[in-house]
Amino acid sequence: MQRTRRVKILATLGPSSSTKEQIRNLFDAGADIFRINMSHSSHETLAQLVSTIREIEGDVERPIGILADLQGPKHRLGKFKNDKISVISGDRITFDSNPAPGDKSRVHLPHPEILEALSTGHRVIVDDGKVLLNTLECDGKSALLEVVSGKKLSNRKGVSLPDTDLPLSAMTDKDIADLHAALEVKADWIALSFVQRPADLVAIRKIVRGRAGIMSKIEKPQAVARLDEIIELSDSVMVARGDLGVELPIETVPGLQKRIVRACRQTGKPVIVATQMLESMINAAVPTRAEVSDVATAVFEGVDAVMLSAESAVGDYPVEAVSMMNSIAEQVEQDQTYSGIITTQRSPPEPTGADAISAASRQIVETLDLSAIVCYTASGTTGLRAARERPSKPIIALSPVTATARRLALVWGLHCVITEDARDLDDMVDRACRIAHREQFANPGDRVIIIAGVPLRTPGSTNSLRIAYISSDGQSGI
Repeated sequence: MQRTRRVKILATLGPSSSTKEQIRNLFDAGADIFRINMSHSSHETLAQLVSTIREIEGDVERPIGILADLQGPKHRLGKFKNDKISVISGDRITFDSNPAPGDKSRVHLPHPEILEALSTGHRVIVDDGKVLLNTLECDGKSALLEVVSGKKLSNRKGVSLPDTDLPLSAMTDKDIADLHAALEVKADWIALSFVQRPADLVAIRKIVRGRAGIMSKIEKPQAVARLDEIIELSDSVMVARGDLGVELPIETVPGLQKRIVRACRQTGKPVIVATQMLESMINAAVPTRAEVSDVATAVFEGVDAVMLSAESAVGDYPVEAVSMMNSIAEQVEQDQTYSGIITTQRSPPEPTGADAISAASRQIVETLDLSAIVCYTASGTTGLRAARERPSKPIIALSPVTATARRLALVWGLHCVITEDARDLDDMVDRACRIAHREQFANPGDRVIIIAGVPLRTPGSTNSLRIAYISSDGQSGI
């Protein structure tokens, strides 16, 4: 099955999309990779969904990626005597370590690490931004806060700390257990929530040990401040606009999105834009015009993937949401301004052999109007470097490693094919031409460009570029 767009679609699975029939419908509508949210999934559910996706993968004979999204640390208020209190600007309330039910003057905050880290002037956000408080005093055991805005505090609402650097790992005990379960079922990507510092990536890498790609979710001001270091240590990045828009002024999020996308494109790291992309389609069969423009903006920016969350997980129209996202992406990529925007945002190649070969292949395939770029990639590096160039022609990524092909399903423009490794250079060219013809990217008489590492089976050694044409029998010509 061949997609007619380059950007990929990531669909979250949930109650609206957990059966084999419905997941297959989502794939047919355009989903390339599926997200399993561990905030709402047991290990049994995870294993069942992975098994179902792998069955569908066998049916469609196309690699499908799976992302296990870890919950991350969640901070919540305690309980109130009457379940909630009313507040107005100027009210003062103490957050403390006393587990007794709260009232107008105080409430339990069951996170001593927060009370120890808060300082005067730090903002505290409750209930996804519905209540904003400012810290007046803090002695490490309790904190006196003043309400800046908001009307109500109620039981167990979430607490966000945009100004406070908590001395905590991004992984809780639950996350570690979920991580091991995801690795056991061979999830292709692991998303790490609430990343604050490079050390968070070092900690998860010690457990993963290359068995999955690590995706950093940028949703904290602390992560934005250390963005370059975090991107360097990540295999991919998600612009998680939900919490990012809570912890930072919401009007800054579009600019941050562009900054993160361009930084990832420059380094060749896959980047995903997520949260509320087609939010109204949770309950409506069509999105708003603003949502369509939001998705289109991400596609114009050259992101690797756009993501659906509740729209496909719990919405009334999961298949329609994927189909709509697919249609928007196809329309944008056919727009007469698209190629110019993508070209303008392209970064110069880095001073490596792999980047030089990838940049040259893009220039040659466009200058000579060849049909496709075919790249051999065992580790995935060659595929990533080819996609970084955002060529106007298709990229076929051939890999003998199933896990690599599945992981690359997330990457812009890559049509992944699992194939045996080439025996020698002649077989490499023949196999590339045969697959390009079989997958309907090239016809007899067309030419393709082939990039690979020589000697063969040497990961990360992209150093070879060859032009070949498709003969009448679908093989390579002289």
